[in-house]
Amino acid sequence: MKGYVQIYTGEGKCKTTAALGLVVRAVGAGLRVYLGQFIKGGEYSEIRLLRERFPEVVVEQYGDGCFIRGQPSPEAIAAALHGLAALNSAMHSGLYDVIIADEAPVAVKAGLITEEDLLSLMNRKPDAVELVLTGRDASAALQARADLVTEMRCIKHYYDAGVQGRKGIES
Repeated sequence: MKGYVQIYTGEGKCKTTAALGLVVRAVGAGLRVYLGQFIKGGEYSEIRLLRERFPEVVVEQYGDGCFIRGQPSPEAIAAALHGLAALNSAMHSGLYDVIIADEAPVAVKAGLITEEDLLSLMNRKPDAVELVLTGRDASAALQARADLVTEMRCIKHYYDAGVQGRKGIES
């Protein structure tokens, strides 16, 4: 099966959620999945579920869960570079059919990795591997390189009325 490069981007909710739906579909079809998350850290409900009940999905996080504002710390950059290397290794290991780079465009925007780093990863993708990037602010160059780009657009959100993230719905 030929693999493609997909990007889920935009200001709307559900980019990671869409990728997680793909994880479920892939596992149901007998595919092996590697999910690497930039910036994020912690046991979100979906991460706990994947780790506990889906041994065919490997989940790694390359951050401490803090938003990057201003200059990223050397530790945050080192974690992201480690993540980029881990994604590349997983992609070429022959062990995975689907590789998800969650929040990769955000890592570029935050200055943790470069656009060239991510384009290089995309360009080195083996033919049989599906590569999915999720995150806001996917650049024009990243989108041009992808085979599929979906933009999530927020029409209305209850956050605007002060509703905080709810366990099981947003976290």
